[in-house]
Amino acid sequence: MATAQIPTASTATTSTATRSLLAIAVVAQPLWAVVALTQAATRQGFDITRHPLSALSNGPLGWIQITNFVLAGVLTVAGATGLRRALHGTPGGTWLPRLVRTSGIGMIAAGAFVMDPADGFPLGTPDGMPAVLTWQSYAHFAAGSVTFIALIAACYVLGRHFSRAGNRRYAIGSRIAGTALLLGNGWSMSGGKAGTLTLAIGVITAMTWISAIANRYRRSL
Repeated sequence: MATAQIPTASTATTSTATRSLLAIAVVAQPLWAVVALTQAATRQGFDITRHPLSALSNGPLGWIQITNFVLAGVLTVAGATGLRRALHGTPGGTWLPRLVRTSGIGMIAAGAFVMDPADGFPLGTPDGMPAVLTWQSYAHFAAGSVTFIALIAACYVLGRHFSRAGNRRYAIGSRIAGTALLLGNGWSMSGGKAGTLTLAIGVITAMTWISAIANRYRRSL
């Protein structure tokens, strides 16, 4: 006769810790989006159809966006541990946390290296891109690329994860989120009209999707 398995104190503690880490993953990247968009709407001279959200790291209030990058990145790295525990032994359970952690590290680096003022922001900056970019600006662009690629890949890994689990709705949603960032980043890099806006939409879509999936697993524990 089979006996019921009684949860031990150790198991309960581990489950609580995992839920806490997943809660961090839930708030990390949406926090970045809310702070960035609030600044985009209130900083004088900023135009989201012309300026990337990273440009908010410049000017007297630039410390807010720098802190936003670093804090969200640290929280994302911590939250990736919760995803690793929650998805252990499932398709994508190894690579998804690694990719989310990589995106967090990219965000920290994007905060540490500030892009050059450009295209009229902050106020008083000449229109257009600087004739010569500083090494910090190149480092920022590299960090951003790492973050975007990791987020795109994470969404596609989630697509495979949910396909293998037979959850077609979440599989499609994951691929849509990844494709939104892929197309938004591509359009921005091509110099397309309002490319900074499409990039912002793409990256926030991918971030929000990762957050939603973390919340889904947090609630299931």
